[in-house]
Amino acid sequence: MKMLKIAGASALALLLAASLAAAQTPLRVRGAIEGVDGQTLSVKGRDGAMMKVKLADGARVLTLNKMTLADVKQGVFVGITAMPQPDGSQKAVEIHIFPEPMRGTGEGHYPWDLMPNSTMTNANVESSVVSNDGQTLTMKYKDGEKKVMVPPGTAVVMFAPATVADIKPGQKFFVPNAKKLEDGTLESGVIVIGSNGVDPPM
Repeated sequence: MKMLKIAGASALALLLAASLAAAQTPLRVRGAIEGVDGQTLSVKGRDGAMMKVKLADGARVLTLNKMTLADVKQGVFVGITAMPQPDGSQKAVEIHIFPEPMRGTGEGHYPWDLMPNSTMTNANVESSVVSNDGQTLTMKYKDGEKKVMVPPGTAVVMFAPATVADIKPGQKFFVPNAKKLEDGTLESGVIVIGSNGVDPPM
């Protein structure tokens, strides 16, 4: 199979697409960075367990900018962690906006593990209706669509590029797809880090 060499945001989009694809069962890790030794991170998982995360050669580092619901406009491609509702709709827990070069990343609707029974919908915003309870988004993806109710105060962030040098102890992090090595170390080609008071909400 031929390998295509893709630079910048396009490469990042492919990495995240592989990480977030519904067909996979990725090893996701969330927690706080305790120490940094080159490409190897000492981290504490959200369950309190200590572990090592090794960033693969050429690993992509992302940080987050705080946004508002006003930035979630028709035509924007977003990911939404949500909880299923009795009427078949979804209630948003957080929204992350993909920059345009990352459009299509992990597209679809599938189970998520932020909390029990949570889901992830990565899709295009087709329409938005404002009500007293918040805002209802119609999300369209290649295999269907979902209505997502977004209550006031829902966290909204947008991915932004960063580097390994930006990784510091004390930051919160999210690894979307890690591989466990023989020595127990986790290896990843993508990491999302918090900065400026904005932590990965997904």
